[in-house]
Amino acid sequence: MGENLCENFRSVKELYDAADAHRPGTSGQSFLGTEAELKQTINTQPCVFLADLAAALALEESGIHADLCAGFSLGELAALAYSGVFTHSDAFAAVCERAKCMEKASKEMDGEPAMAAVMKITAEEVEELCRGLDGIYPVNYNSPGQTAVSGTKTGLEAFCEKAKGVRVMPIPVSGAFHSPYMAQASAEFENTLEKITIHTPSVPVYANLTGEPYPGDVVSCLAAQMKSPVRWQTSIERMIADGADIFIECGPGKTLAGLIRRIDKNVKVYSVQDTDSLNAVLAELRGE
Repeated sequence: MGENLCENFRSVKELYDAADAHRPGTSGQSFLGTEAELKQTINTQPCVFLADLAAALALEESGIHADLCAGFSLGELAALAYSGVFTHSDAFAAVCERAKCMEKASKEMDGEPAMAAVMKITAEEVEELCRGLDGIYPVNYNSPGQTAVSGTKTGLEAFCEKAKGVRVMPIPVSGAFHSPYMAQASAEFENTLEKITIHTPSVPVYANLTGEPYPGDVVSCLAAQMKSPVRWQTSIERMIADGADIFIECGPGKTLAGLIRRIDKNVKVYSVQDTDSLNAVLAELRGE
């Protein structure tokens, strides 16, 4: 993740150098880490954060500037760093602490963590299926016909039993993210954020917690995000209402691009994760 962007863009090289100074070996882990190593929350989050922000910085260095931005879960910190709410170094340090808090909370859970995407039924139907069950919660409102649930393995099993005939796709995770099981992690992360200087954003950032542009109280909003549902569909719909008609997903994969297309088929959606995808997007946007 991020390797050839690091090789080709000054701002990205500076980003990874600063990350290595704070957390030695992060660039090597990002570029060469094993699948097992990168699946650990404490490693996943720093590496994915850098890859997300690296793609955004490469676009910026190439002359493509965002008017609005948002990030999904961890990606919200990359969006806040891009907008200047946090310095890159402060954001990376916060991500490292966030990962530690979430990994600790996951290990201390009473039960094995589990998450799954529930397909082709409404968010309201998912909420109704969760109602009355212990250990399972609707958490990520991704797009029409896709809502994620999070909690314990036994809670997810009970959900699947109740939701017979509904397509439920397990998500390989190490924690019950965005559920009440992250309450302690959220409180600990808030203490970390309170020590960081908050700056005025250069562009609006849309919050997972509300789907609206970030309020003045960045700290409590971002901390609460960890234990609360991600309102992704609401965020994208609000961004479109506010004038967004071109979206560029920054970082590994194309999952968010797919969700945005399902939310509104009329907007243009691209993905950038390396120099090849960046050059393709640049050519498209420049009409080459």
